[in-house]
Amino acid sequence: MKNSKKYVKQYFEPQGVTMDWTKKSCIDKPPIWCSVDLRDGNQALIVPMSLEEKLEFFQLLCKVGFKEIEIGFPAASETEYEFCRKLIEENLIPEDVTIQVLTQSREHIIAKTFEALKGAKRAVVHLYNSTSVAQRQQVFKREKKEIVDIAVFGAKLCKEYREKAEGKITFEYSPESFTGTEPEFAAEICNAVLDIWQPTADDKAIINLPVTVSHSMPHVYANQVEYMCKNLHYRENVIVSLHPHNDRGCAVADSEMGLLAGGDRIEGTLFGNGERTGNVDIITLALNMFSQGVDPELDFSDLPAITSVYERVTRMKVSERQPYSGALVFAAFSGSHQDAIAKGMKYRVERDAKSWTVPYLPIDPADVGRVYEADVIRINSQSGKGGIGYILETQFKLVLPAKMREVFGYHVKSISDHAHKELSPDEVHEIFLRDFVNLTEKLRVVSAAYEEKDEDKVFGRVEIEYLGKTQTVEVEGNGRLDCISNAIKKAVGKDYVLESYVEHALEEKSTSKAASYVCIVADNKPYWGVGIHSDIMASSVSALVSAVNRML
Repeated sequence: MKNSKKYVKQYFEPQGVTMDWTKKSCIDKPPIWCSVDLRDGNQALIVPMSLEEKLEFFQLLCKVGFKEIEIGFPAASETEYEFCRKLIEENLIPEDVTIQVLTQSREHIIAKTFEALKGAKRAVVHLYNSTSVAQRQQVFKREKKEIVDIAVFGAKLCKEYREKAEGKITFEYSPESFTGTEPEFAAEICNAVLDIWQPTADDKAIINLPVTVSHSMPHVYANQVEYMCKNLHYRENVIVSLHPHNDRGCAVADSEMGLLAGGDRIEGTLFGNGERTGNVDIITLALNMFSQGVDPELDFSDLPAITSVYERVTRMKVSERQPYSGALVFAAFSGSHQDAIAKGMKYRVERDAKSWTVPYLPIDPADVGRVYEADVIRINSQSGKGGIGYILETQFKLVLPAKMREVFGYHVKSISDHAHKELSPDEVHEIFLRDFVNLTEKLRVVSAAYEEKDEDKVFGRVEIEYLGKTQTVEVEGNGRLDCISNAIKKAVGKDYVLESYVEHALEEKSTSKAASYVCIVADNKPYWGVGIHSDIMASSVSALVSAVNRML
């Protein structure tokens, strides 16, 4: 591509980091979670949520289990202010949930913010100002000291207003555009704020390190987090928060590595909504932990319901390939994938397995409210016999013999290929019934009477309708089905070998129907037929007749 030389490195690699965090292989406990859907996520919507929609989303976040929720920027708009007041005045905030509000370091905005929080039992006041080289030079045109003064001014005002406020107010400070800020300066400005607030064990402060714009690979951000953790004043009384955006598609990796490097808290959104490419997707981050055996302490057991509310109130669409929550993320179209999943599921049942190790499925779809039969095995021209057989067995109790699975699999794939469409389980079942079960188009057995001559011989008198004409055929056979088969051969004037016969009940009840599967071979070609009937003999005869009809 042209013009690559105009892009330069905008991040700073910290000095003195040991990268000990790289020795850790996984996150072993959940962070403090803070949803910013109602502020960062909301401001990024084409049509911001109405007050009623924000309230519905707030209640959803509480139900999921968030204990800290950034509800807005009360001084920014009337709707934001009204929403804050509504939550407080109507006592809509659960006892264990803390609301968070954003404010710039300007007196009238801080005053409005504390006014909005009047009566709140608990709240986080989130103060920020931008600190990056680009912002200092191009936007504010100020030197480092002047940028520090802005932060200190806001920190002092927040402290003054808190002394007159009701409830417990926790402070948070963000050096906005942290990743484009020299690490030494980021530590300097954060420490200047902390020296004003002087956090204690009973009054901790939050230092938030936002990836406002993603400039680097994730390990660089993690090193920046490590540097800050080692150089912040009052570290034991500071909660280090991470707020990654997704410009480089690295928000999840930034978060995971940042937590390994010392982060305590994550700010993000459901499904990763936010400015530009969005924030870190908390669902993905939480379920990554879940897949490693760590309880994220957020409840995503009904992802379809969460997705439905999100899409309705935000007017955003969750991608079909969105990790964990997309409509197709558990779907297997490939025949080899379907076969492996079906065998893995069978293995779990046979071994009564407690651990989840099913191939191709990193977590159990049922744990997030998905249904195996509808979501996992999807049928199209790329599908295989294993997946198609799995659909018939799990949804319709039809256990096809292995060789018939192959024949029916190719049959279904051909139909899907010519129609250029995915087939639903019901459509697969309809194809099975239409093309293989109880077929009588050219041939049917009208009636049959049997006489047992000895243990090995049965005499049969069989009435057969073939091509619209009825005839009675008298034959012998080594059993009733053999009698019927010999009668059919005479009636149609064509020879074949009855190669395979399998049967099973469709339900575990004495009154259940039986399914019979018959394969005949003529001219070295197999033909399968299926019979379904409450009488096992009638089922067997129907399967044979169906196979002959397919041959004819």
